[in-house]
Amino acid sequence: MTARIFLCGDVMIGRGIDQVMPHPCDPLLHEAYVKSASAYVRLAEQANGPIPRQVCPSYIWGAALDELDRAQPDARIVNLETSVTCSDDHAPKDINYRMNPKNAECLTAASIDCCVLANNHVLDWGRAGLLETLATLEGLRVKTAGAGRNLDEAGAPAVLDIAGKGRVLVFSFAAVTSGTPRSWAATQEDAGVNLLTDLADPTLARVCDQVAHLSRPRDVIIVSVHWGPNWGYETPDEQRHFAHALIDRVNVSIVHGHSSHHAKAVEVYRNRLVLYGCGDFLNDYEGIKGYEEFGGELALMYFVDIDLVSADLAALEIVPLQIRRFKLARPSSQDIDWMRQTLDRESGRFGTAVTLTPDRRLVVF
Repeated sequence: MTARIFLCGDVMIGRGIDQVMPHPCDPLLHEAYVKSASAYVRLAEQANGPIPRQVCPSYIWGAALDELDRAQPDARIVNLETSVTCSDDHAPKDINYRMNPKNAECLTAASIDCCVLANNHVLDWGRAGLLETLATLEGLRVKTAGAGRNLDEAGAPAVLDIAGKGRVLVFSFAAVTSGTPRSWAATQEDAGVNLLTDLADPTLARVCDQVAHLSRPRDVIIVSVHWGPNWGYETPDEQRHFAHALIDRVNVSIVHGHSSHHAKAVEVYRNRLVLYGCGDFLNDYEGIKGYEEFGGELALMYFVDIDLVSADLAALEIVPLQIRRFKLARPSSQDIDWMRQTLDRESGRFGTAVTLTPDRRLVVF
């Protein structure tokens, strides 16, 4: 018996995307060059054509909904990289993402089960914004991991009960290498994120102790980590060591890495899955120039089948899509071929091959 899990990278549905939803936040921004979130809507329209306003909650998911219906995953997990709040307490940083809580129904439109929150945007509008994010997701019955009202809550896994199959545990961490401020760390008294100040052995030992203490035999364990810079294919040795140790020491089935705006290498290590960078799944970057060589507009759906007896990887299917007009669309055959070649090149360094199926999906072995 297997459990099928849907994973993706960064779901950045604040700022410009929030502006085309039924209840947009105040568009005022505090960026160096852009002062209104509406400017990102105009940039996207200049690049790819008109975007409707007051869109329905399912609009942004586009073709992804058909793939979810086809694959029927047991659990749907995303990295929600925005604050869900109307707070005006913006953090003093370059970019601040927020989505009006009244627009958060877009998450239930895709039946998202779990949002990992340990990332460098969830506190963009202060601790009040984080608290409103947590309350909003709780109200929607969407589970969270990686941020909380205190350290214990931020460090606790999301527990997903799959009928007739058992539990999936999702642990979530943000590394400072992703740009997550150290001041955002949760404490026993203060809300914040589950922060990794480094990936050194003492930190690794603490993470392994946390996973071992909170998991049970036969749990499927996912560790989701927001790490590394936005651009570039390099996989640091410390990331590989960290991921491998989680598998070796505490039986982790999937290491779910994200932060890069584009997809990075996939590794199958001891029959377990390591995704070093899942790329952005939704964002408002259309029309912004630079880094075109990384194909950041291509979004990937990862459907992971885990054997429930061995906790090993049974199958991995990757479905390429494209962000266009603030929704997910089908990419061209040329884009799919480019993505396969890119993933195969990067993953091949770790002994993992990526091939194309007749129906234009990618599989890994």
